[in-house]
Amino acid sequence: MKTYVVLLRAVNVGGTGSLPMAELKAMCARIGGKNVRTYIASGNALLDSGKTAAQVKKALEAELERYAKKPMGVAVRTAQELGRVLAGNPFPNAPPNKTVAVFLDAAPAKAAFEGITGASREEVRLGKREFYVHYPDGQGRSKLKIPGAAAGTARNMNTVAKLVEMAAVRNGTR
Repeated sequence: MKTYVVLLRAVNVGGTGSLPMAELKAMCARIGGKNVRTYIASGNALLDSGKTAAQVKKALEAELERYAKKPMGVAVRTAQELGRVLAGNPFPNAPPNKTVAVFLDAAPAKAAFEGITGASREEVRLGKREFYVHYPDGQGRSKLKIPGAAAGTARNMNTVAKLVEMAAVRNGTR
């Protein structure tokens, strides 16, 4: 069994996509997830499963669509992959609450920086299957638009670090 971290897109943010975390936990269990645990009310869960990440994603997206009556995006990473995202943060000296990873299903395209608009002091870097963005003035004030990241889901480095820690504790590596 592997430990997976599940990151839902647009859940309980700005009044959209309301989903009680107890319901997310129940959905994860219905798709065969074991030892399910959620973290804060923004669509984060850890679960153990013998399925592949793609199978977990597909099954959970089907559960979410039945619940919400519309498609809801899900990013799934193994505990090790999420640890690499944290370690690969290209802005290690920036405040973690002002730096995010935008999780994607696939590697960002080579032309990922084309079409970015509204940039002020923000910095954007590519990762393996994510964008990293540093918002020195805060994400809430930013006008930055990254078309290549539109289908992704963002988590700040504080959240990523907490999820990595939770996975490490679960796996006895911490």
